Amino acid sequence: MSWGALFDWDGVVIDSSRHHEESWERLAREESRVLPPDHFKRGFGRKNEFIIPNILKWTDDPAEVERLSLRKEALYREVVKDWGLEPLPGVVPWLEALRDAGVPRAIASSTHRKNIDLSLGILGIGEFFTGIVTAENVSHGKPHPEVFQKAAESVGLPAEGCVVFEDAFVGIEAARASGAKVVAVATTNPIEALVDADAAVHRLDELTVERVETWFVERTGS
Repeated sequence: MSWGALFDWDGVVIDSSRHHEESWERLAREESRVLPPDHFKRGFGRKNEFIIPNILKWTDDPAEVERLSLRKEALYREVVKDWGLEPLPGVVPWLEALRDAGVPRAIASSTHRKNIDLSLGILGIGEFFTGIVTAENVSHGKPHPEVFQKAAESVGLPAEGCVVFEDAFVGIEAARASGAKVVAVATTNPIEALVDADAAVHRLDELTVERVETWFVERTGS
């Protein structure tokens, strides 16, 4: 197959917004800190290392940022174990279609690897992904394109030869910067707001492999 599929995780493969929001709430209670009213929306798609000093404004100390970040993710995994987790509607049929067509698939996420591993274990969908790039693998968070560039490398393709599946504006910006095509999923934002993507869908199985393939036929002229 002449192209690859790169998946953001939260809000694209799984509906984890409630779990992440709850983990921030639990962390704030533990630390006796205040969360700004709009912190969760502003932090969508961002690494904790950006959120904690720039959005929450809790601390600029690197060691303290790391401590808070790791604790937040540990709390997130507790919430997942408490509440359970499901793939978003349409995700598994789309992954099956890509697998059957021989399209290489990778995860490209700002979340931590332990979160991904836990989720894959719960959902039983690890077989669908040949590459995984997470927060630990990149120096720059979205909107920098590094996560998508590295995910493309993991499937043996340039980013220009891949489609990114994203839900957050900052992720769409990062995908664009990498040179990839972008499909936006209307889980975090209304579909009419996703104008910067090549296509926008409510669920991934609205797509067909043949439709996406045409983008790369047009690109190569073959």
